[in-house]
Amino acid sequence: MTVSQGPLPRLLAIDDSELIHRLLRVRLQHEPLEIHGSMDAREGLELARRMVPDVILLDIEMRGMDGFQVLQALKDDVNLQDIPVIFISATASMEDRVRAIDHGAIDFVAKPFEVVELKARVRSALRIHQMVKMLAQKAQVDGLTGLWNRTYFDRRLHQEVSEAVRHGRSVSLVMCDVDGFKRLNDECGHPFGDAVLERVARILQGGRSSDIACRYGGEEFGIILPNTMGTEAMDVAERYRVAIEAESWPGPAGRVITASFGVSDLSLLAGPQGSEDLIASADAALYRAKMNGRNRIEVAPLARPAG
Repeated sequence: MTVSQGPLPRLLAIDDSELIHRLLRVRLQHEPLEIHGSMDAREGLELARRMVPDVILLDIEMRGMDGFQVLQALKDDVNLQDIPVIFISATASMEDRVRAIDHGAIDFVAKPFEVVELKARVRSALRIHQMVKMLAQKAQVDGLTGLWNRTYFDRRLHQEVSEAVRHGRSVSLVMCDVDGFKRLNDECGHPFGDAVLERVARILQGGRSSDIACRYGGEEFGIILPNTMGTEAMDVAERYRVAIEAESWPGPAGRVITASFGVSDLSLLAGPQGSEDLIASADAALYRAKMNGRNRIEVAPLARPAG
């Protein structure tokens, strides 16, 4: 199997037989895999949640939880449900095979397994997993700008806000809107408008490596800034604003295209601290930037109301 540069795929074996774990490590030692194992079903499930492997080998008959219960728990977890699961079991009845596939396993290998067959099935599972990941990623990318799309933005912002609240960290949000975009489309045509969005997207994507630039919708963009306070987010937004204003465009000499920005810092919000509240706060700041003349940055209130 050809493996591209980067971390090795991770295989997790959940089986209560020590012999099986030894066999797997010996038989798969020359495969480009990082092999992990657990002899307890519940511990294996927790290990899966912590490491999120690329493929799972799962026994059916185990103490505590059987393989079907583990598989159901995996499929109920949004972070684990797409991991390919291969059942390995000494019970090779047609009933178990059908039940395994019906419950979401992608393959079934009978014990004692042939090493050549096992390698082939693991390789196939890894290829399927890679294809699923690629399709899932593609579904979250905006087709015009190449930035993450609204679906990814909503999920990632919720994740970052939850982590920030849980661990007492900061997270800021910058909302950006191209000024006078409807007029640009009307006067210059939609192809030119698309070119503007593509170039603005490249500018927003060229910021700090930790920031997450997304197309929020239409001519509006959202940039998630993990571990960033509002004052630092203002500096980031100012660099974007200057870069967009300085960009050269085809057409009449001296054509200038600008953008307005709204900035909000989760830790300084009054009241609830959820992703929706952060969006509403940044959007309100963006609206003020538009009302106050465009090509500027407005910030959500930097202090909670007194009293």
